[in-house]
Amino acid sequence: MTRRIVVAITGATGAVFGVRALERLREFEDIESHLIVTGWGAQTIEHETGRHVREVRQLADVVHRPGDLGATVSSGSFETLGMLVAPCTVKTLAAIASGFADDLVARAADVTLKERRRLVLMVRESPLSSIHLRNMLALSEMGATIIPPMPAFYNHPQDLADLIDHIVTRSLDQFGLRSAATPRWDGILQRGGQFFAAEG
Repeated sequence: MTRRIVVAITGATGAVFGVRALERLREFEDIESHLIVTGWGAQTIEHETGRHVREVRQLADVVHRPGDLGATVSSGSFETLGMLVAPCTVKTLAAIASGFADDLVARAADVTLKERRRLVLMVRESPLSSIHLRNMLALSEMGATIIPPMPAFYNHPQDLADLIDHIVTRSLDQFGLRSAATPRWDGILQRGGQFFAAEG
């Protein structure tokens, strides 16, 4: 049985996270990906990754125009596992938090919330203002998961690709999509040949 997931790429820096998520979703044969790329998202993809947005759209099974509020993903009757916004601008964050669904990204996210499905927002901004933090708290209380793209180093990343993969893996975990492609924490630290159980 095919399972669907919505991926949105907005104009914040970090377009590579959305692109890599689309690539990783192709590992799952039963997953149908639905992509929304905003206008600024398209420009950021090309500026930051050197890839044409047309190439990125080809990674998805279905592509929706950001202004198409009549798209399938704008209705709760269209069943999905949920939605990943990677990266998520603070403008998009604010729109979702206030229910201001003026484009398909905000509308699809609004649908995801009202249907009690998994909404994962990879918010990309620094430093965070009180407004950003309040909006994130509000959405967290509504059931959304906030995953800022913060790197981890316990898995000894060898390059930038490892850091990106780890963050994408943690995001896909939220949808129950488990991949063995990225090393995971095993509860043990090795220091100078000695093993210590992790504390706290």
